[in-house]
Amino acid sequence: MSQKNPEGKRTARERLQEQRQKEEARTKRRRALIAGAVVVAVLGVGAGIGALVANAGKSKKETAGPLVAPQGATGKDTVTVPVGKAAAKSTLTVYEDFRCPGCGQFEVGFRDTVRDLEKKGRLKTEYHLVTLIDKNLGGKGSLNAANAAACAQDAGKFAEYHDALYKNQPPETDDAFGKKSRLIELAGQVQGLDTPAFRTCVEDGTHDSWVKKSHDAFGKSSYHATPTVLLDGKDVYGDQSNPLTPDKLRQMVTSGTKG
Repeated sequence: MSQKNPEGKRTARERLQEQRQKEEARTKRRRALIAGAVVVAVLGVGAGIGALVANAGKSKKETAGPLVAPQGATGKDTVTVPVGKAAAKSTLTVYEDFRCPGCGQFEVGFRDTVRDLEKKGRLKTEYHLVTLIDKNLGGKGSLNAANAAACAQDAGKFAEYHDALYKNQPPETDDAFGKKSRLIELAGQVQGLDTPAFRTCVEDGTHDSWVKKSHDAFGKSSYHATPTVLLDGKDVYGDQSNPLTPDKLRQMVTSGTKG
């Protein structure tokens, strides 16, 4: 028998085995590639979801609406709401939060005197709206009330609505002004204010970004509490050893003294 035939058979068997090994190797590589593709796809979907979540959070945080100052706002950064005649010789600067009980006490005690001096042309008042109570206790009453007051300013009725809010001020821990329906309801106490334009302004939070700007300006100032009351730039309300009274304020304005 020739020795070539066994060699040929061995070679064939070896070649067949080598072929099988190559096929198995290719199959393993295909499986590895498929598994890798699946992992990449899953990671890609996960990354996409993560990006959507991140972007959604970012959009929610950053969406505050355009900054719209109320009609007639003045001063640096237009965060001042003026009341009274511009030619008045004395200026009362008031930093207030509509939820602040101390601000309510000031308004109850001094409102009539301040408004009388404004009508006589002796005093103009510059209001700066702050949202400290929202920051400290939570809720949106300070923000929503300030926005509503700015909406009233658009209608030329800021002082009347401002006073109505303080006359109906809830307890500090009661976020009643957080309900826009309550703010619209109180507009009924000011003749001619409860209009479709006012309601839309309140419900849409038209001046929310402006209110936040006003609060930020207060935070950057040297004042840290509400109410802060200045007469011609000098703090006249914070000194408990020399308390301000309505009569004293009237005398200071009339005589032109600054404290």
